Amino acid sequence: MFDKLDFIVEKYEEMSMKVSDPEIIANQPVWQKYIKDMGEMEPIVKKYEEYKKAKDGLRDAKEILEMESDEEMRDLAKMEINELEEAVEVFEAELKVLLLPKDPNDEKNVILEVRAGTGGDEAALFGQDLLRMYLRYAERNRWKTEIMDINDTGIGGIKEAVVIIKGKGAYSRLKYESGVHRVQRVPETESAGRVHTSAATIAVLPEVDDVEVDLNPNDVRVDVYRASGNGGQCVNTTDSAVRLTHEPTGLVVTCQDEKSQIKNKEKAFKVLKARLYDLMLQEQNKEISEARKSQVGSGDRSERIRTYNFPQGRVSEHRINLTLYKLNAILDGDLDEIIDGLITHDQAEKMKNF
Repeated sequence: MFDKLDFIVEKYEEMSMKVSDPEIIANQPVWQKYIKDMGEMEPIVKKYEEYKKAKDGLRDAKEILEMESDEEMRDLAKMEINELEEAVEVFEAELKVLLLPKDPNDEKNVILEVRAGTGGDEAALFGQDLLRMYLRYAERNRWKTEIMDINDTGIGGIKEAVVIIKGKGAYSRLKYESGVHRVQRVPETESAGRVHTSAATIAVLPEVDDVEVDLNPNDVRVDVYRASGNGGQCVNTTDSAVRLTHEPTGLVVTCQDEKSQIKNKEKAFKVLKARLYDLMLQEQNKEISEARKSQVGSGDRSERIRTYNFPQGRVSEHRINLTLYKLNAILDGDLDEIIDGLITHDQAEKMKNF
């Protein structure tokens, strides 16, 4: 580990010299790459400096303890040794986390898909609750959101929705939300007051660049049709909605968010590329990237990563055995405690193979 840390420090110092070289500055793409690489290395370099400083202090304190005869000085040295040993242990753990392989998609924007699963109208209402939860979470993080497509039920629920979330680290935080979310509550239409269980599925995909996906336009069938629902005076009078069908995979993407057919087509292609990129990742490494079908699941109640229990006001995150009695706050976008727990668990699993 320390050989790797020394190598990173050496590369960081080398790049620090290069970024002030006039020839490098003149070559903006290269200069920007150096700045980006340095930005990724900087937290590791700074933490390693803190670690080495603590190690030096620990060595000095131990020398004082060995050489000093004054009891008061010895007691101070012992206290310092205890504090520094704890600090060194913490710094080592933090350095291991910083050295874990980075997900190349972590800094990308997100395409988040919500689909109602088992449970009919109640599942669709829950899908709307989840969509609002993620929109509020994005708002808390000052991320921008843009609804690409939404298929509502007319009674306040949604059968499916696709939204783009743009912001620093959006994918690194939201990627753990993929899977089946289950709700337990008494529907408004339930006269006997019985608790019903229904589900909705979430898929979180990284937004990708054109260069990352080889998409042959001849493989895509483009259909245009009249948009439905609210959307302005032109929404029902022009063929502005777009449906893309990727014939080799059978993937279908629709977008009717904009009045302009061209803009809807651009957005739909963006979502299609993200889904194709996800499929590509699955094929490259099935152990790391779960198949999208298993990620999304069938929407069945038994396939769940999280349960939202309204009568008890609790949310249970089943992957890390975490239960929180703050249902309303979580549905209002207060997701950090759950996501932080999932990140910590993920890092701990990766550390086992460090």
